[in-house]
Amino acid sequence: MRAFADLYAALDATKSTDAKVRAMAAYLSVADPADAAWAVFLLSGQRLKRLLPSALLRTWAREEADIPEWLFDESYARAGDLAETISLLLDAARLEAAPPAADRASLAEWMSTRVEGLRGLDAAQQEARVRTWWRTLDGPGVFIFCKLLTGALRVGVSRTLVERALADAFALDRAVVARRLMGGWQPTPEFFARLTSRATDSDARATPYPFYLASPIQPQSTIEPTPGEIQALLGDAKDWTAEWKWDGIRAQVIRRGGEVFLWSRGDENLTARFPEITDAAARVRTADSFVLDGEILAWRGGPLPFAVLQKRIGRRTITERALEAAPCVFLAYDLLELQGDDHRPHPIEHRRDALHALLDAAPPAIVLGETRQGESWGTLAELRAESRERGVEGLMLKRRGSPYRDGRVRGDWWKWKVYPHTIDAVLTYAQPGHGRRANLFTDYTFAVWDEASEPRELVTIAKAYSGLKQQEIDRLDKWIRAHTIERFGPVRRVEPFHVFELAFDHARLSSRHKAGVALRFPRISRWRTDKPTDEADTLASLRALAQPEEAP
Repeated sequence: MRAFADLYAALDATKSTDAKVRAMAAYLSVADPADAAWAVFLLSGQRLKRLLPSALLRTWAREEADIPEWLFDESYARAGDLAETISLLLDAARLEAAPPAADRASLAEWMSTRVEGLRGLDAAQQEARVRTWWRTLDGPGVFIFCKLLTGALRVGVSRTLVERALADAFALDRAVVARRLMGGWQPTPEFFARLTSRATDSDARATPYPFYLASPIQPQSTIEPTPGEIQALLGDAKDWTAEWKWDGIRAQVIRRGGEVFLWSRGDENLTARFPEITDAAARVRTADSFVLDGEILAWRGGPLPFAVLQKRIGRRTITERALEAAPCVFLAYDLLELQGDDHRPHPIEHRRDALHALLDAAPPAIVLGETRQGESWGTLAELRAESRERGVEGLMLKRRGSPYRDGRVRGDWWKWKVYPHTIDAVLTYAQPGHGRRANLFTDYTFAVWDEASEPRELVTIAKAYSGLKQQEIDRLDKWIRAHTIERFGPVRRVEPFHVFELAFDHARLSSRHKAGVALRFPRISRWRTDKPTDEADTLASLRALAQPEEAP
């Protein structure tokens, strides 16, 4: 545990990706396989189901430190991180006491025996164990322990960096490591031995391939990229093909050894949640072994809003009623493997031809993606303008002759999304951020005018956390502190004075929101210092942009 705490501190202390890779490689190359397996699990973004409510940890820590609730709350507001708050307060509380005896338990013992051992215990038993362990740990140990309990271990390390570290530590090809980290696996010494083995992989029936991720086209001189900018970035349009960018769940359908599996890009096994897709894949007659890349979509003669798909995502048990309310398909647009042959190195045209042959007369729950040949960037821009009426997010641009790569490798796949909707909204609430932004108000709530009320009033429509430059954040933070009307814990209600342009992908009518509308991916586009509050947009204008809550 001590060695992992030191690794976490080293990763948190640097922004250099190379330094992070070196630190992880150094740890993984010498760690016990059981500890290394858990480290890979945690650093690659996997997480345990939350074991304890944060409210219980707050109460136990406050009692352990023997401080009043208001002081704990003020400390938490200042630190901005619960684990850091607890570790600092417990360290301060025992300054006069003897230092804790060194706890020599390994990371694997902490995770598999102690942390997991809390599951199923009543609150009194959990409290007794947690407070006992706090007393045996120093500050860094308490910090990591609390992070593990809350499932919030984030340290700026991507899965790609973990793959690089493993490849460097054990002289492996990163593509091999990436493949072995896909699919379902448990953090055991046996798994770590397979992960770092120099031997050829075997028996990986359910394992997906690493997904190839597209890069966004970012405009240089305007908000909307011009055909000239795209020409400068990508060259001749005839070198590219275009596909619709679907708003669904990226996934792979895997059929091997008489079984069918469905894996999301988030490395989640969705096999049982979409039986219509897995049943359709099992009934493909043109081949008995293949891997498809594509998108899971709610579909009834065409794509349905993402909100319909959400009704299926969280379901563990799929009923006939759920299948009727949210029918889904797998829209296939690439072929990664056929009859055991890895097709990823083949040119995209070869993969598409093979995909068309494979899915000829496929069952209805598997749909073949549409492809358009680029003639000019102007004609592709006209095609992209149809996106919203088709229920898609824009175009995917794929270079002719390109292989299927691993991860976000720039150059061959680009996403050219439609320009987002915008609306002018009034800042009404603010609260501090987390981590390094814990002392700044960076999380904002926005409202628009409801003119149906008498007198008209501001109604909350969204929260947004991104889009401002650091100088703007600093300036707004000072204003918020000077113009607070009310406080609700860390949240402050501010004078309705500033107007911001919010961008969002789309809106939908929603009975679960007070305003009756929900925004998808709201973010701050710009600070409208030129616009008075009275000229902010209305709820009626926002609702006019919204899709129905449920599809027809």
